[in-house]
Amino acid sequence: MGMRVIYNLKTAKLKDVPEQARWAESMGYDGVCSEETGHDPFYPLLLAASATTRLTLETRVAIVFPRSPMSVAYAAWDLQEFSGGRFRLGMGTQVKGHMERRFSVPWDSPGPRLREYVRALHAIWDTWQEDKKLDFKGRFYNFSLMTPFFSPGANSTPKPLVYISAINPFNCRTVGRLCDGLALHPISSAKYVTDVVKPNVTMGAEKAGRSPSDIVLNGSSFVVTGPNREAVAAKKAAAKQQIAFYASTRTYTPVLEVHGFQEVSPALHALSVKGEWDKMGDLISDEMLDTLSILGPYDEVAGRIKERFGGLLDEYVFNMDTPTPSDEQALKKIVKELKS
Repeated sequence: MGMRVIYNLKTAKLKDVPEQARWAESMGYDGVCSEETGHDPFYPLLLAASATTRLTLETRVAIVFPRSPMSVAYAAWDLQEFSGGRFRLGMGTQVKGHMERRFSVPWDSPGPRLREYVRALHAIWDTWQEDKKLDFKGRFYNFSLMTPFFSPGANSTPKPLVYISAINPFNCRTVGRLCDGLALHPISSAKYVTDVVKPNVTMGAEKAGRSPSDIVLNGSSFVVTGPNREAVAAKKAAAKQQIAFYASTRTYTPVLEVHGFQEVSPALHALSVKGEWDKMGDLISDEMLDTLSILGPYDEVAGRIKERFGGLLDEYVFNMDTPTPSDEQALKKIVKELKS
């Protein structure tokens, strides 16, 4: 079985988004996603929606704790209506340091708070769609005021699908109980998905009386590819540096543990605290690189992705550089093979 293939919009300029989205559609992609790194993730999708006709459009992911569920509900509602039902809301928590020091918001019970956040969103959307009283009371959020003046009213499309980014068992169970899909972090390996993610999604789904097969697993990984083996080899050092950056964050240590790589995490974290980022890649062994990334030239990389994740993932986020027409043709073939 093939996978839906998603393109990650990579642009620092909003004015470039429409052309990039049209290009992704012409390459055969099924959808586009936008990250919340240096830019807001919602604005690019509005532009992508106006420039395309069939692509799904998803935040992957919007960091939600700095935003009220009401604010996110409005943004998602408008994008869903504007796109004709193509929008999907992907949400994530980020980590404690970013919440407290970058966003200046409390880091309090993130798992239970995220679970309640999803419930609050659905309560707000149901109020608008069904024109009923808003009455949501939770531990973290309370919503009880929605006058006609502030209600956008019913949409002509269904409610947006909700994905959350999950790596720990609690959040994976939340996906199973409440969400339409799970957006996996690139550092998630096939073994971690098999041993930790899927069992906990299943546990949550069964507790809620849902079928685990109804929940979409949307994944990505570190992919090192190029026109030939020499080009792939030349990119290994950069891939190790990328893996080291994420492996230095203790949130991702459980992924390392299932492969016996956990001892490298404290050393990476110590280097990150010192700001010695350029040294971190040296701590990533070839075994770690092979385990946590997919390496192969253009004519092999789709097969290697499918060999590792076929039957595990329903959707796959895949980007590669295409500086020449021959690179673009290679990309088209890779996308087509992943979907086949």
